[in-house]
Amino acid sequence: MSTDNALAAVVFDLDGTLVDSAEDLRAASNALLAELGRPPLDLATIKSFIGDGVAKLVERVLEASGGVPEQAVERMLLRRFLDIYEADPSSRTRPYPGVVETLQALRSQGLKLGICTNKPIIATQRLLDDLGLRPLVDAVVGGDSFPSRKPSPEPLLGLLAMLRVAPARAAMVGDNEHDVAAARAAAVAKVLIMRHGYSRVPLERLDHDGVLDSFSDLPGRLFEGGA
Repeated sequence: MSTDNALAAVVFDLDGTLVDSAEDLRAASNALLAELGRPPLDLATIKSFIGDGVAKLVERVLEASGGVPEQAVERMLLRRFLDIYEADPSSRTRPYPGVVETLQALRSQGLKLGICTNKPIIATQRLLDDLGLRPLVDAVVGGDSFPSRKPSPEPLLGLLAMLRVAPARAAMVGDNEHDVAAARAAAVAKVLIMRHGYSRVPLERLDHDGVLDSFSDLPGRLFEGGA
């Protein structure tokens, strides 16, 4: 293989890929609902709302618990949710098994690592710092880092520009339909999906290059087929 086409970077989604954050998102959602005098939502319901950014999460939480208020009130409640969540995004969140060791192994191979998430950047940075993951990645973009978010390829391409790696020399590892759509639109070399994530679309219907049952399987799968 020409070194011009050798894999140089791996980009990861965050929620549902590197970390299981559903319990903290549920806690923040239910804290907001308690302030509104609304009943709490269960974990399965919250998981089904994750992946489209925090504004959509809050909208779905409000809709499921009694209805979405007028736009100005909804914006105020979104800000309140962010205040709650950003104050403590990590106490119930943990990396999936094998994540830390796998990131360390990939870095030892000379690969650049990045995170492209739809989570707001402030909460993302706080979460990565709290969990000790920030030193393991070279660049991070959130759902508010660019004008558009996944499934748009814009944040992924912006992240690759920060890493100084061409899409043809990068792989994307995610867990849902937005990760696949962004990666295909960006024309990265390989797209892998974690089975343990929050996808609302059956994985067999997504245009990926493989499904991972364990994070520790990633290093071997990245280089299958000459990627």
